[in-house]
Amino acid sequence: MEVTRETEAVMLLNVSFGKSKAATAKPLTPVEWGEFAGWLKDQALGPADLLNCNLSHVLEHWEHPKLTVERIRALLDRGAALGFALEKWQRAGLWVVTRSDADYPRRLKHRLKRAAPAILFGCGNRELLSASSIAVVGSRHACDADIDFAAHIGRRAAECGELVVSGGAAGVDHAAMFGALHAEGTAVGVLAENLLRAATSTKYRQHLMSGALALVSPFNPEAPFVVGNAMARNKYVYCLAHDAIVVCSTAGRGGTWNGAVENLKKEWVPLWVKRPEAEDSGNPKLVELGGCWLHGLDDPVFGTSSKGGDSSSTSSQPDATAGEPSRTRKAGSPTEAEDETADPAQALYRKVRSLAAAICVEPKQAAAIADALGVTKPTADAWIRRLLEERVLDKVSKPLRYVAREKDLVERIEGPSADH
Repeated sequence: MEVTRETEAVMLLNVSFGKSKAATAKPLTPVEWGEFAGWLKDQALGPADLLNCNLSHVLEHWEHPKLTVERIRALLDRGAALGFALEKWQRAGLWVVTRSDADYPRRLKHRLKRAAPAILFGCGNRELLSASSIAVVGSRHACDADIDFAAHIGRRAAECGELVVSGGAAGVDHAAMFGALHAEGTAVGVLAENLLRAATSTKYRQHLMSGALALVSPFNPEAPFVVGNAMARNKYVYCLAHDAIVVCSTAGRGGTWNGAVENLKKEWVPLWVKRPEAEDSGNPKLVELGGCWLHGLDDPVFGTSSKGGDSSSTSSQPDATAGEPSRTRKAGSPTEAEDETADPAQALYRKVRSLAAAICVEPKQAAAIADALGVTKPTADAWIRRLLEERVLDKVSKPLRYVAREKDLVERIEGPSADH
């Protein structure tokens, strides 16, 4: 774990080091840090400028009802506690990214703005944090049928090249994660407790070492289970994904319910809901609140479309009013028998095909392809699926990336052969 002075300052201000003599002040909340970091930037200052300086002078014009200069000073005075912690975490192979780092997940910053966590601790393949992913959530105490369904979701996601992100808890979370991993897919677990212990656990070791798994936490890597942390963690699971599936929930209570309701209110990602078998399930209520029934594992959340259709026109958004996914083709789109040259969409796709092949001379993740094309991630995903079907691109696993096929590269350089 290589830590810069900038990162040290961010950790001192935002990370709890437990109950000790050094724990005399409460670390900043994500919102407080967002406000303070924004003020520092306006003053042409960085967090490292707060170390070994006259704080009273540097923060002379800083005013906040809760984040006082005295509180900031007390947090920055915990250097010894941070040093001991860093040595232990480094031995365990942990890494850390701050909100100002280039490899910090952009989805978190985009959706949560200043409420995005200042620090993410992690182990495993950090590139997975930006991969195309489906959040899978549900109870620790799910029935066998729901556990099996969650595992099947994981396997289906792996088949479609989608990463599974979950809260890393027992029950549905573990079933979905290991369903994907055992099918040679990838997964991210957002933990609310003891990342350090998980990083050295035998059940995760193989997958962490292979690059198929990343475990992350916005909390101290040695933090015990705290209900507040578990509830706060939910938003990060949703905001790392492009769609979310609720396998089982209890109406009005529990982390799964509260997280799903918060997602619906904030409209972070489309929410898909498994049809329940138990009469007391909260899933129907989630559909009433704006979720969408997941009819099967070929719904758009997995990036599939009906044969013969244009995958770029398949909607990945639920129809919240009807509780049904929209999967119809756009009016006027051509059938296979129609002349493709008459459709501007086909002309656009041919341009995309050429650009994608050029972009993917070296393996690229879907997010990087979307950035290069200047389109949203769902749009890029739809194009990538079609490019895979037409054998323009190939998949490269662990982490999932896409690369242009050799034949297509030859055609771009030398032109198509006469019999093409």
